[in-house]
Amino acid sequence: MIESSEHIKVIDDELLWKQLINGDEKAFSNLFEKYFNQLVLYGCSFSSNEDKVKDCIQDVFVDVWLYKQSLNENISPKIYLLSSVRKRIARQQERDKIFNTSTSTKALEFLFDFSIEHELIIDENSRDRISQLNKLINQLPSKQKEVLFLRYHQGLSIDQIAEILNINYQSTSNLLHRSLLKLRKDWSTFIFILPFLSIQN
Repeated sequence: MIESSEHIKVIDDELLWKQLINGDEKAFSNLFEKYFNQLVLYGCSFSSNEDKVKDCIQDVFVDVWLYKQSLNENISPKIYLLSSVRKRIARQQERDKIFNTSTSTKALEFLFDFSIEHELIIDENSRDRISQLNKLINQLPSKQKEVLFLRYHQGLSIDQIAEILNINYQSTSNLLHRSLLKLRKDWSTFIFILPFLSIQN
């Protein structure tokens, strides 16, 4: 029986993570190269300063290496890195006095603009519907946009999204449900184009 590429990828991640914990510099480099661009994209959803985002990501990886022996072997590297970058940016923004409250990640505003590429669609009517869908998604509240991003762009489960956002499963499910319900209400044919929410990296 041939394993799916997704399953193989998960196994590779788990192996790389365990090798990293055991001090394998090559595994560390492989994880860095594999996820850096994804983390930049996610980080820039909270800050327009790409250089600071990259600094935060590098800080996260430095901490991963320095404290590797205390890391949990049984977690998803992708979820750990996304969550860590999110928290690091919140702390960075606190230091920059963007926030006047605490370092809570609840203050983060998700700024990513969904833009499904028109080139993916040949039919002109479908292109028009894509433009409409882009507008509708970008009008959603910040948290709902972030849930859609993590679900359909990053391909994460509700459990994994809940872990990153540091909220419970039901709250995450409700956020996703409300965002999809809003899209259905405003645009009854949105299901036609839903697969294209999985934006190409």
